Amino acid sequence: MADKPTYYITTPIYYPSGKLHIGNSYTTIACDAEARFQRLEGKDVFFLTGTDEHGLKIEQKAEELGTTPQAYVDDMAVGIKKLWKLLDISNTKFIRTTDDYHEKAVQKIFQKLEDSGDIYLGEYEGWYSVSDEEYFTETQLAEVYHDADGNVTGGKAPSGHEVQKVKEESYFFKMSKYADWLLQYYKEHPDFIEPASRMNEMINNFIKPGLEDLAVSRTTFNWGVKVKNNPKHVVYVWIDALTNYITALGYGSDDHRNFDKYWPADVHMVGKEIVRFHTIYWPILLHALGLPLPKHVVAHGWLLMKDGKMSKSKGNVIYPETLVNRYGLDALRYYLLKAMPYGNDGVFTPEDFVDKINYDLANDLGNLLNRTVAMINKYEDGVIPTFKPGVTEFDEDLENTAATVVTNYRELMNSLHFSDALSEVWKLVSRSNKYIDETQPWVLAKSTDEADQAKSASVMNHLAESLRLLAHLLQPVLTQAPGKILGQLGLSAQTVSLDELHFGTIPAGTKVVAKGTPIFPRLDAKEEVAFIKAQMTKTDKKKGRAAMEAAKKAVQTADEPELKSTKKPIRIEAFDKIELKVAEIKSVDHVKGADKLLKFKLDAGDGSDRQILSGIAEYYPDPSVLVGKKVVIVANLKPRKMRGEISQGMLLSAEHDGHIQVVEVPNSLVNGSGVE
Repeated sequence: MADKPTYYITTPIYYPSGKLHIGNSYTTIACDAEARFQRLEGKDVFFLTGTDEHGLKIEQKAEELGTTPQAYVDDMAVGIKKLWKLLDISNTKFIRTTDDYHEKAVQKIFQKLEDSGDIYLGEYEGWYSVSDEEYFTETQLAEVYHDADGNVTGGKAPSGHEVQKVKEESYFFKMSKYADWLLQYYKEHPDFIEPASRMNEMINNFIKPGLEDLAVSRTTFNWGVKVKNNPKHVVYVWIDALTNYITALGYGSDDHRNFDKYWPADVHMVGKEIVRFHTIYWPILLHALGLPLPKHVVAHGWLLMKDGKMSKSKGNVIYPETLVNRYGLDALRYYLLKAMPYGNDGVFTPEDFVDKINYDLANDLGNLLNRTVAMINKYEDGVIPTFKPGVTEFDEDLENTAATVVTNYRELMNSLHFSDALSEVWKLVSRSNKYIDETQPWVLAKSTDEADQAKSASVMNHLAESLRLLAHLLQPVLTQAPGKILGQLGLSAQTVSLDELHFGTIPAGTKVVAKGTPIFPRLDAKEEVAFIKAQMTKTDKKKGRAAMEAAKKAVQTADEPELKSTKKPIRIEAFDKIELKVAEIKSVDHVKGADKLLKFKLDAGDGSDRQILSGIAEYYPDPSVLVGKKVVIVANLKPRKMRGEISQGMLLSAEHDGHIQVVEVPNSLVNGSGVE
C-alpha cells in the first residue's frame, strides 16, 4: 500500500504571559479544523502547537509573582494544555521552548549560522519593546518622545507598547544580505503569504525601506537559550521561537525521521501581528540553513470587540471556558470559524454569538434533524426508506445541491476559507429545509395513492441522506454534534472519506431513534446576552498583580504575626472552619422596604430550601437572570435577621471598580458539593 500524502500544519506557539482568550483560541481551533479535514481527505497529518516560554517578559512576570521563570511557565503550560483539551484540539505534538531537545537544537542552529558567517558579534544600540520582545529603529516607532532639546527619549512600538533604549554587546544576523533573494522568492511564489495584501505590506513597509541586520542575542537577562560558546549571551526569543517548527520534527537531533517526512510545512497559521517574523526572518533563516521554506504562511485577522482589540483594561475580554461551559463546545467552534472572514478581522458581540446558536444551529440545523426523525417515525415506522432517484420533482435539485456543496466545501477547506466553507454547508441545510416545504410530506403520507406514498418515502430518504452528508461535512468544525446527528439517524459515527459523500449509501432497514432530542436547544436571547456581557468585566492589571502577590505572600507567611494586609489575616485553622457549598438559585425577590436587599431561595442539597439575603440589588436590575444559576455559599454562618427576614448564609461575590457580581460555577456541579 502506498504511503499517504503528508500534511504539516502549525499554530504559532503561544506566549504564556497571561490567560488565553477566544481570540487566541481561534487560531488553534482553525488549525484543528483544517487538520481534521485533511485527515478526511486521506492524508497523514502532523499538527503542531505549543508555548514560547523564554524572554525578558517571562523573567519579569515570574519575578513579580515571586516565583522562578521555569515554575511560572510550567504552570502556564498546564493551563494551556487543559484549554486545548477542553476545545478538543487534535494536535499531534505540543512543543515547549524549554524542552531540552529544543534548546540543544537551537544552540546547534545558532552555531551553524555563526560558522557560516551569517551571524557575527557586534554592539546593538536602539529601541526595544519588552512586551513585543522586538527591536525597533527610531523610524519604525509609531510614536517618538523628545525632551526640551529635541533629543529622543523614548516612544511606542507599532503595537502601542513602550520601548526602552538598549545598548549592549550583541550577535547580529545578516538579514540585509538576503533582502534581494527574499524579494525574488516572493515574486516566484506569489502564494507564499496569504492573503496577498500581507505580502505587499512586508515588501513596502519592511524590505524596500531597507532590511537591517537583526540583533539575535541579549546579555541583560538570563531566561533563554544560552549561546553555547559564549553563554553570557541569550539567543533572541524570536530565533528561539521560530525554529520550533523544525526542532519539533527532530531537526538538530539524532532522530530526524519526522523532519525528513513532514518538512516543509504545508501551512503556518499566524495572527497578522506576527507576519513579519514568519515571512521575513523565518524564510531568511531557513534559506541560510539550506532548508526549504514552508509552502504557505496564512495570516488571519483579529477577533475584535465593538470597541477594538480585546483588552483586560477595557473590560471586553471573554474567555473560551466561559462559553464552552455554558453553551457547549460546538457552539464556540462554529461561531469562531463562521465569524472570522478569510484574512480579515471579525467582530465578536454577545448578540451575534447568541443569534448564530439560535438561528444557524438550533433553527436551521437542529430543527431539520428534529423534523426529519419525527416524520420518519410517524410516516415510516422509524425505518429510513431505500434510496430511489427522481421520485419527486424536487429530488434531483436536492441531490445536485448536495453534490455542488461537497465539491465547493472541499475546495474552500483546502484553502482555509472556513467561514465560506460553512456558508456553503448551510446552503444544503437551507435547501433541505426548503425541500420539506416543497414536498409537503405530511400531505403525501396521508394519501392513499401509491405514487404519493412512494414520494413520501423518497422524501424521508432524501432528508436522511442530506443530514448524513451534513454530519460528515461538519466533522472538522463540530466535534460532538455530527455523532449525535448520525446516532439519531441510526447510523454509526465512523469517519468516512469525503469521496463517499453522495446520496444512496444509507443501509436498507436503518432505523432512527424512537424520539430525537434537540442537539442545540434554543436560547433565551435576552438572558444569554446579559450573561455574556456580565462576564466581560473590567480588570485593572496592577491591582490584579498586587492581589496575586498578596495572596502568594499570605500563603507563605500565614503564621507570621507581623503580616500586613488591608484586612486582619487569619490562620489556616480558621479558614478550615468555613464550609463552602454549591447551591442552585431557585428564586430571587426584592425584600420589601429594602432597596438594596435581594432574597434568595437556594437548593444547597440538604433537603430543604435555604434563604439568604444579599445587598446586591443595585447590581442586578433584573434579578431573575440569576434563577437557575449555580453559586457558592458560605453554608455554616450563624443565621441572622435582616428587615424581618432570616438569612441563612452568604453568597460569594466579586467586587471590582465598585461593581459586584455573584460568583457562578458550572451547572454540572451537584447541589451541596463541597468547595475546597
